[in-house]
Amino acid sequence: MFSAIVRVFRTPDLRRKIGFTLAIIVLYRLGAHIPTPFVDYSNVQQCLSDSSGTQGLLSMVNLFSGGALLQLSIFALGVMPYITATIIVQLLRVVIPHFETLYQEGQAGQAKLTQYTRYLTIALALLQSTTLVTVARSGQLFGSSAAASCQQLLTNDVWWAQLLMILTMTAGTGLIMWFAELMTEKGIGNGMSILIFTSIAATFPSAMWAIKQARGLEVFLMVLLVGIVIMVLIVFVEQSQRRIPVQYAKRMVGRRTYGGTNTYIPIKVNMAGVIPVIFASSLLYIPALIAQFNQPAAGESPAGWVTWINNYLVKGDHPLYWLFYFLLTIGFTYFYVAITFNPTEVADNMKKYGGFIPGIRAGRPTAEYLDYVLTRITLPGSLYLGLVALIPLIALATVSANQNFPFGGTSILIMVGVGLETVKQIDAQLQQRHYEGLLR
Repeated sequence: MFSAIVRVFRTPDLRRKIGFTLAIIVLYRLGAHIPTPFVDYSNVQQCLSDSSGTQGLLSMVNLFSGGALLQLSIFALGVMPYITATIIVQLLRVVIPHFETLYQEGQAGQAKLTQYTRYLTIALALLQSTTLVTVARSGQLFGSSAAASCQQLLTNDVWWAQLLMILTMTAGTGLIMWFAELMTEKGIGNGMSILIFTSIAATFPSAMWAIKQARGLEVFLMVLLVGIVIMVLIVFVEQSQRRIPVQYAKRMVGRRTYGGTNTYIPIKVNMAGVIPVIFASSLLYIPALIAQFNQPAAGESPAGWVTWINNYLVKGDHPLYWLFYFLLTIGFTYFYVAITFNPTEVADNMKKYGGFIPGIRAGRPTAEYLDYVLTRITLPGSLYLGLVALIPLIALATVSANQNFPFGGTSILIMVGVGLETVKQIDAQLQQRHYEGLLR
């Protein structure tokens, strides 16, 4: 293992790529701590140290920005606008035929879809930065019960100062997008995925230290041990797949023979990745957002439905919230898998090139068989996602963890997934040059 790591840094091209990736990561983390103009930095830091954490979607955005959101830095929005834009463009393939046509055109069509994603990212960044500045100006960023200093986070709230803050945060999102594309082109792995990994890893030490401060060394070591076990299990599930054998018939083209090979279609247990967890948490945040805009006037009691939402769907520590979260995660897993994997399209492509599944007729029977396998393998995958998503909520209620608890939910899924993919890419680079990879 150590000899393989030495080979990594002895390979000039690989060493240069890793060095470039690390340099971009350093710039990204530096930008996460540079405050936006007209932000009272000392007040923000004081509120961060006094705050017990945020709830719902705001907590998730703060997690994906590496804590930059609540610091109101130039990279406050992080990678969230790009993630949202990518998901929207992917879902639009189902409802807009032009997008599906571009997707099937190959590299040229993918380039156009990428350009649409960039435009949508900037538009979402404008919208989200406007919302963030408005919330900060109203003093609600850390909650209505926060200290008086947390109600005054801006040193100047005139219209041109707010406009400058919005443009700065939007430009920061564009810079992050450029960093990610540079990293993908000249570094190791997918640039945006590595930046997400970096954002989550940046919150890891503070989250673990908060557990040690609240519950002591014994609970801290227990959480660390449980976290390692969870990571091992997640690696096992993420690598698990059902391999459907495929054979290609021999065919003559001129004097050459093509086909006659055996391969397989890998269907992962977790084909949806982390997207269903993001969808479920975002949807559960909507009732809390509606209730927040329907607060009663002074001296009046809140409406019954507002009280019910505040009691059961805001804090995230009630079993009813856990049940909704679990069921929504399962539902969105089936929904997203149905969108991203089209059995009919796969069956048609196999038939076009002379491929067939042994014992299954080509065409419609093949599509029905793939749908049958996909439906059943998605069930354990959705249950697995639902359980992993509940880990931070259970930890929040049992060991006084904060909302960014690192061993569960979106954080652990992304960290393990990106880590595995990056190691595979380094392994492939080594095999090209030394005929021996990083892993044996």
